[in-house]
Amino acid sequence: MKTYTFHVRGMHCNACVILTESELSALPGVSNVQTSLKNQSIEISGDFGDKHSEQIARDMNETLQPHGYTLSVEAENNSVRWSEFTLAIPLAFGFIALFIALQKIGIVNLVTTSEAGYGTAFVIGLIASVSTCMAVVGGLTLSLSAHFAKEGSRLRPHAFFHIGRLVSFFVLGGTIGALGSVFQLGQTGTFFLNGIVALVLIALGVNLLDAFPWAKKLQPSLPHFIGKRAFHLKRLNHALAPLLIGAATFFLPCGFTQSMQIYTLTTGSFFTGAITMFSFALGTLPMLALLSMSSFGIQKKASSGIFFKTAGIVVILFGILNLLNAFAVAGFISPIFNF
Repeated sequence: MKTYTFHVRGMHCNACVILTESELSALPGVSNVQTSLKNQSIEISGDFGDKHSEQIARDMNETLQPHGYTLSVEAENNSVRWSEFTLAIPLAFGFIALFIALQKIGIVNLVTTSEAGYGTAFVIGLIASVSTCMAVVGGLTLSLSAHFAKEGSRLRPHAFFHIGRLVSFFVLGGTIGALGSVFQLGQTGTFFLNGIVALVLIALGVNLLDAFPWAKKLQPSLPHFIGKRAFHLKRLNHALAPLLIGAATFFLPCGFTQSMQIYTLTTGSFFTGAITMFSFALGTLPMLALLSMSSFGIQKKASSGIFFKTAGIVVILFGILNLLNAFAVAGFISPIFNF
């Protein structure tokens, strides 16, 4: 029994911690795995025979690389590619301009308005589905693809997975909304929760820029054991397991999901909360469905740096707009953008 420490590239959030630990713990010879997001490292204990550390890292990379992670014995210099911002900034502002135009004609609304912004929830779902914060859900879809492909089944397990996900987001989102009415959140409580939503989005956006390592410490997350147990459901060998796994994704540590859950609490309505979370889950569906049928991953593309920086700037702007609107709705400032 020996313990090795490897450096890991590609981790961005607590979802990455759960994914890497779960995937490596299932490998032969591995007895314990501890991932550190802060240190960008993985400590692995087990019986690996006469293999040296470089060979162990190569073997484990076969499992991790499909998810966008790479182990190495020596730390790699992760320099920031500032040149990618020259394209990412105009793309992001173009997207925001389109969003504002859609808002002006009433198709979408900011999530801090008095009425739920279902269009906004859908857009945030689209962004979340291609961000690193959805790494665990993407890992689940890839695992389901591999597992059921061996058994000659492809379409039904994936259909059950996505149906379970959509239904759980509708029902549990409605439950959170109904709880908001029980607590009877006043204007002050709603303001603070909306402010938290905005700050969570800003923290997520800064993290997506992959330019400030300290931003990884700002990511909100459910307790580690909840997400880990939800992810371990993939090991169930039952025809209805994908349905249960899809439902359990509501509890996985995705900051985007949690920001929408916080907002849903402010609605004070089962129906509004249900439709909001359902719209968010529906926004994640296209990319997750694509993952279900292939090994597609945006993090493996050459242009991934530009893509993530564009998404990060968009999310930061979303957060700033919603923060300003929260102050405006509370009466602290005059509406700046007349949203």
